[in-house]
Amino acid sequence: MLAAQRAATSAGLDYYFPDGASFLPGIPSPEEFLGYPIGSFHTRHDQIVAYMKELAARSDRATYQEIGVTYELRPMPVLTVTTLSNHANLEEIRSRHLAASEPDGQVDEAADLPVIVHLGYGVHGNETSSSEAAMLTAYWLVAGTGEVEEYLREGVFFVEPNLNPDGRDRHTWWANLNRAEPLVADPLDREHNEVWPGGRTNHYWFDLNRDWLPLVNPESRARIDWHQSWRPNVVTDFHEMGASSTYFFEPSEPVGSWNPLLPEEIYTDITMRFADDWAEALDSLGSLYFTKEVYDNSYPGYGSTYPNFLGGLGLVFEQASARGHIQESTSHGILTFPFAIRNHVRTGLATVRVAVEERQALRAYQHDFFVSALDEAASDPVDGWIFGDPADVSLNRDFIDLLLRHGIEVYEADEAREVGAHTFEPGSAWVVPAEQPQYRLARSIFERTETFPDSVFYDASTWTVSLAYGMPDGEILGGGLPLGPAVTAVPGRTVPSVPRSSIAYLLDWRDSRAPRALQALQARGVRAEVSTRPFTAATVAGAVSLGRGAISVPVVAQTLDADALHAAVVEVSQEVGIPISAAASAYSVAGQDLGSRGFLPVHAPRVLMPVGEGLSGYEAGQIWHLLDQRVGMPVTKVDVSDVGRIDWSRYDVLVLVSGNLSFLEGPRLDALRGWIRGGGTLVALRGAAAWAARNDLTPNVGAPSVGRAP
Repeated sequence: MLAAQRAATSAGLDYYFPDGASFLPGIPSPEEFLGYPIGSFHTRHDQIVAYMKELAARSDRATYQEIGVTYELRPMPVLTVTTLSNHANLEEIRSRHLAASEPDGQVDEAADLPVIVHLGYGVHGNETSSSEAAMLTAYWLVAGTGEVEEYLREGVFFVEPNLNPDGRDRHTWWANLNRAEPLVADPLDREHNEVWPGGRTNHYWFDLNRDWLPLVNPESRARIDWHQSWRPNVVTDFHEMGASSTYFFEPSEPVGSWNPLLPEEIYTDITMRFADDWAEALDSLGSLYFTKEVYDNSYPGYGSTYPNFLGGLGLVFEQASARGHIQESTSHGILTFPFAIRNHVRTGLATVRVAVEERQALRAYQHDFFVSALDEAASDPVDGWIFGDPADVSLNRDFIDLLLRHGIEVYEADEAREVGAHTFEPGSAWVVPAEQPQYRLARSIFERTETFPDSVFYDASTWTVSLAYGMPDGEILGGGLPLGPAVTAVPGRTVPSVPRSSIAYLLDWRDSRAPRALQALQARGVRAEVSTRPFTAATVAGAVSLGRGAISVPVVAQTLDADALHAAVVEVSQEVGIPISAAASAYSVAGQDLGSRGFLPVHAPRVLMPVGEGLSGYEAGQIWHLLDQRVGMPVTKVDVSDVGRIDWSRYDVLVLVSGNLSFLEGPRLDALRGWIRGGGTLVALRGAAAWAARNDLTPNVGAPSVGRAP
């Protein structure tokens, strides 16, 4: 135990690097810069950023840049490491590399180009050995001598030391806060057991390692923009797993874990070119490991699979976690933080070496990947996909933005096309042809998969993004594609100015940004009504058909005068990017009139959501993000330990997520029933809906016979 304690606090460079590794003077190691041995403390994100900047300042091998910023305003750093000559020609290298990867590219003409390698670490913030390994690996690339100099001539290496800065800092604070001296290895110690929600997720409790495809968060959008601009040949994705495991590297299990849209060559040949070297690196340390189990490569939204859809090689590495500085483990006896860091360092160094050695094979594979994509698309009975919602301009815009960020070709539809139950019209429909380099990624977004090679999955089993958007779409099977002009940028949010009305202003609820507009109006003190029936309004611009849920803002009975009301409506329309109609008369062209009892007052909700231990952070994060970012609506997040302090009269909406809801039982359940009878609205998700039904909170819904949250 004492030996393990010393190893956990005093590991130096000799511990982490292979025998014979030597370094240039004048460039500080992480320990010299930080003032403590790597592994003896958890390093904060700002310290990691400072060290990356220091390396760039001290060496002409490295340059520092920030590719984005998180919700909590932490930078997303990338350190580019290569020779001075390559740095001077970096844009030429990038453009030639991209050109060579295209189906009509000339691979032979790119034989002199360096391999492009992106070393990514720590997408899960509490898997902390990865970012410590990133600093050591960056130091090795920047200051290493001998073989490292050859690698830099033949490669451009991007080190992204922390893919989830907000989550990492939550866990780093926790681990250092509860660090003892001497260190405590007992798994029950507070250091090894984070409080809710833990550091795995980002600010809104999203798992960023599932967001490479949907791109909900700014971290993911910035990262995909970066990867699309470079199409790296190799991308690493360093993780941690349970303390009682060992180490995982690919290959993955063939049955059920390979993505069927990708060439099998990536699994049977390209990955295997690296596997022997990873094994050798860990064998030299006596570290145990496993392959072909547990982890899969099927879902395109992982950090280790998305690069495969750009013709690169995505690689996942999983290291048993000390989840702190030292912890008892059934596999390791005593698992130390430095031990975990060292394993990631060694597999990372092996990846660099093999990527350089196999650079021609990697480049040829990437080119062939896009050639074969066109070949497969040509033999696919699906010629393309058509989509568009004529009533929701905002949804169309957001979906087009997603497709373009993924490098998918999109065209305006130039003629009407009936597909399934939908008729798609020019002006509100777009086409994605199958025959394009990004055929496989486009197919992944639109395809509806209903049969699977295996019934057991590590994680996601289906990911039809168009369905997630609620986007009307369909497959085009023959008859040619109605291709109009190519879409090269997201359609703008330009909306017509709202004319003045002496009657009312009308908002179409079918636009997905309508809730944000309503919230913004109510925040300005505007009184609004909601229509319970469809109608056709007489507006200054002519007849406008509106459905149930349409919002009317009467000019009369407002706290704002007519001029201030019009100014508020114009401001919100422009700010949100949504058209608002001005009524010319209260007498409708069809259906109810604007003074009808079919319009009911709509008040800004006062939302309460319990969060904390025992509840699903993912579900709570979804709701928080939706109301915060999409709607602009405040939501009170009350910790489960404070539920007894709730004054129910202050809230009219309660959101419950899956998990242990026993904190609402007993007298509190009676209070909740009374609140609902008094007009309160309960929104229950998944397991919480089953709980609500079992407890007679939904009298018109039968209780599902489930014992726990699904």
